[in-house]
Amino acid sequence: MSRIRNAFTRRGLYARRRLSVLAAATGLIALTGLFNGPAAQAALPTPVSAATARTYLASLTVATEDRTGYDRDLFPHWITQSGACNTREVVLKRDGTNVQQDSSCAAVSGTWRSVYDNATWTAASDLDIDHVVPLAEAWDSGASRWTTSRRQAFANDLTRPQLIAVTDNVNQEKGDKDPAEWLPPVTSYRCTYARAWVQVKHYYGLSVDSAEKSALSSLLNGC
Repeated sequence: MSRIRNAFTRRGLYARRRLSVLAAATGLIALTGLFNGPAAQAALPTPVSAATARTYLASLTVATEDRTGYDRDLFPHWITQSGACNTREVVLKRDGTNVQQDSSCAAVSGTWRSVYDNATWTAASDLDIDHVVPLAEAWDSGASRWTTSRRQAFANDLTRPQLIAVTDNVNQEKGDKDPAEWLPPVTSYRCTYARAWVQVKHYYGLSVDSAEKSALSSLLNGC
């Protein structure tokens, strides 16, 4: 009888060891998938919270806009960021999934989801890099008094939530409009958009006009 019990005990230990090995292998496979799987969808730097954006908005100067003398060439872009990569290519790489670049850093394949309209693209030519606060809007709001180097920094800012890859037609529809005149078609993204807009304007000391401030206030109060 004792030999039978010992046999069952050995079988139980063997079975438990097999389960332990199987569990360890399964965990290893899961970790391998985690590190080798497709890269997560990236996006522009996370904007400040709605509460912080409301505080920033309250501190912005309200002034009438003046576009006198605006020229897009006064905001040098896209500048070289590293090696052969300019700002546009850096943003395309950041905002896409499985983006492959050639020797000149041009994106030759990948997948991009435009958060403004939820469209998905597999050709970089279908995407524009949007300045959340447009260059002309910045000029109207105080950038006309900046140095060229500061305007260049603004036009190529990868640190603030100012640059994002979006559907080209949607970006062209936006043009140089402010939030009182245009908002992303995807309503669930509008809070993020407002937070980003205010953060950029606050950081660069730009003003807002009264209609713009009212629209932003309504958006942020609904966040």
